[in-house]
Amino acid sequence: MRNTTKITAAVLATGALTLGLTACGSDKADTEAKASDPLVVAATPVPHAEILNYIKKNLAKKEGLKLEVKEFTDYVTPNNATEDGSVDANYFQTTPYLEDFNKKNGTHLKSVATVHLEPLGLYSQKAKKIDGLKKGGTVALPNDADNESRALRFLAANDLITLKKGSESTATPQDIAKNPKDLQFKEVEAAQTPRSLKDVDAAVINGNYAIGADLNPGKDALALESTKNNEYNNVLAIKDGNQDDPRVKKLAKLLTSPEVKKFIETKYKGSVLPSF
Repeated sequence: MRNTTKITAAVLATGALTLGLTACGSDKADTEAKASDPLVVAATPVPHAEILNYIKKNLAKKEGLKLEVKEFTDYVTPNNATEDGSVDANYFQTTPYLEDFNKKNGTHLKSVATVHLEPLGLYSQKAKKIDGLKKGGTVALPNDADNESRALRFLAANDLITLKKGSESTATPQDIAKNPKDLQFKEVEAAQTPRSLKDVDAAVINGNYAIGADLNPGKDALALESTKNNEYNNVLAIKDGNQDDPRVKKLAKLLTSPEVKKFIETKYKGSVLPSF
C-alpha cells in the first residue's frame, strides 16, 4: 500500500509538471500567434479614428503592427466591445468617463496611454484679450453637469472667478466664491455655445464644437485649457490584463510618437492638443 502511494504520487507530480509545461507552452504560442494578428481598435471618427488611420497608413508597418480601425459614433459600444473581446482596445474617451463606465457597468477597462486633449476655449466677439472682458459681462457655459463644472474650473484657472473650496468637481455658478468682474452666466447646450457668441460677451466652447463652428482655437480663443495634469485628456484603453499584449505596446508607443504629435498639431491647429 505504501509503495502504491509513492508511485501514484510520483505519477501525479509528473503529470502536473507535464500539464504545467504544456500550459506554459500553450500560453507562449498563443501570445506569439496573437502578436501577428491585427490589433482591432474601436474609435470615434474625429479625431480618434483619423489619428489611428494616420498611424495605420504611415507608421504601423515599420513597427510590425497590423492595425484595424473600427469606427463607432456612440460612447457605449466601444467599451462593451473591449470588455467582451470583440475589439482589442479603444480610443475615444477621457479617464473620468472610463472610470465612471467601469463603476456603473462592472467592466474592467484600463488606460494604457494618454494621447490628446480636446480643450475647452474661451471665445469672444467683443473682447480681444481675456482681461478685456467687461465688468458685468455675460459668459455662456455648457449646461450639462460635467462640462459646466469643467468650464468653471477653467475660468477659475484663468483667474476670472474663484470657486468655493471642495466644490470643484461638481461646481455650478452657485459655487462661485469670488467674481471680481461680476460676470453673469448663461447656461446653454454645449452644442449651442458657438451660436451664443453673438448674444453674449464670451462663451466657453468645447474643442469639437469649436471645430464645427470654423473657430481656430490656436488663434481665436482668448484662453485654452492646458493638457498638464488634465483629467480630460483622451486615452487608449484596453481590458485589464491585456497590458502586456505586444501589439498594444506598439500602438501606445506610436500614439505618443513625435510623428503623431506633429500630425495632431498640423491637422487640428489647436482644437486638439497632444498630451505627451
